[in-house]
Amino acid sequence: MTDIEDPARRERLRRWRLVLGGPADDSLGAAQGRDAAMDAALAALYDGGADSGGADSEGGRPARSAGLGSSAPKVARWLGDIREYFPSTVVQVMQADAIERLDLTRLLLEPEMLNAVEPDVHLVGTLLSLNRVMPERTKDAARQVVRKVVGELEQRITQQTRAAVSGALNRAARINRPRHADIDWDRTIRANLKHYQAEHHTIVPERLVGYGRRATAVQRDVVLCVDQSGSMAASVVFSGVFAAVLASLRSLRTSLVVFDTAVVDLTEELSDPVEVLFGTQLGGGTDINRAIGYSQQLITRPRDSIFVLISDLYEGGVREQMLRRVAEMTAAGVQVVVLLALSDEGAPAYDHENAAALAALGVPAFACTPDAFPDLMAAAIERRDLMAFAQRLTAG
Repeated sequence: MTDIEDPARRERLRRWRLVLGGPADDSLGAAQGRDAAMDAALAALYDGGADSGGADSEGGRPARSAGLGSSAPKVARWLGDIREYFPSTVVQVMQADAIERLDLTRLLLEPEMLNAVEPDVHLVGTLLSLNRVMPERTKDAARQVVRKVVGELEQRITQQTRAAVSGALNRAARINRPRHADIDWDRTIRANLKHYQAEHHTIVPERLVGYGRRATAVQRDVVLCVDQSGSMAASVVFSGVFAAVLASLRSLRTSLVVFDTAVVDLTEELSDPVEVLFGTQLGGGTDINRAIGYSQQLITRPRDSIFVLISDLYEGGVREQMLRRVAEMTAAGVQVVVLLALSDEGAPAYDHENAAALAALGVPAFACTPDAFPDLMAAAIERRDLMAFAQRLTAG
C-alpha cells in the first residue's frame, strides 16, 4: 500500500489542509465537498479577507477569504453553517472569536441573530452587557437564550451543591449523645481507636459521635457579593445561578449583592435566576469598599455567617477602608472568602497587591471553578482551613 492509499495518512493530510487553509492548496490539494464548506466557514472568520460572499473563479467553490462583514443575513447563515459542520464546543469558541474579532456585538441586538447562535455562558455575558441598549423586540429572544443556559447550569450544579451544603450542615450539627440511627460510625470509630480491646477484637466506644436531627431553622447566613464590572461577565452568570440554588435551601439565608460603583441588592429576585441576571448591569467602574459596607449591614449573626466576595480586586474606592472592613468581619467571626473568579476560564487577571493584603488578614483569595464551588461552601460551613483548601485547589 502506497502512502497516498493509506487511510490514516489521507486523514492526517485532510486535517492539516483544514488547519492551514487556502495557502496549502498547492501542496495538499484543494478542499472538496463538505470540507470545502468547512474551509469557507473557517476562512470567513480567521482569514480576514475581503467582504465578498460568492464562489471563487475556479471550480465554483465558496471563496475562502469571504469574510463576514456586517451583513446580518450573511452572519446568520454563517452561524447556521458552523452549527452544521462543527461540534457545539467548537461552535462556542468560534462564536466568541467572531464577536471579538469581527465586532459582531451590534448584530446580537437582532432577534434573528439570537435565534441562530449556540447559547453558552460567554454569550449570556455579552447579552447582559448589552442589556441597557437592547431594543424591546430583542429582549424576548435574549431571555430565551439566557433561560436555556441557566437551565443547563442548574442541571449541572444543583444536585452537587445541595448535597455538599446539606452534608456540611449536618456535620456541623454533630452531637455526642446521638440516637442509634444518627451515629456517625466512621468518626465514632476514629474517636475511640485508643479504646481498642485486642483480646476481644473490638472497640469500646466511650464517646459517640453523630449527626444532629435535621434542622428546619436557618443555620447559616450566606452573602454573595459580586463584582459586575465587564471583566467579570462569566463569574456574574455562575454567581447568579449558584445564588438561586443556595436560596432554595431552607437551612440557608442567602443574599445576593452586585456592584460596580453602585450597589444593588438582588436578593428578592433569587427565585428566578434569569431575572437575577437581567438585574445586573455589566460594565462600569468598581467600588468594592462600598459593596462590603452594604454587605456588613446584612450580617446579623457573624459566627454563623459566610461572606463570599467575587471580584478581581481592582478597587476604585477606598482601599484602606475596604481592608479594614474585611478585618472587622473576620474579627467578629464571619467566614470570609474572596474569589478572584467563579468560572471555567482559567487563571484570571487580578490585583495582586490587594490579594496579598487579604492573605495577610487570613483571608484566601483564589480563582474557583463552578465544579469546586459546592465543596468550597461545604468547607466554609464547617469552618475548615480555607487557606489549605485554596492551596489544594490551586495545586490541583
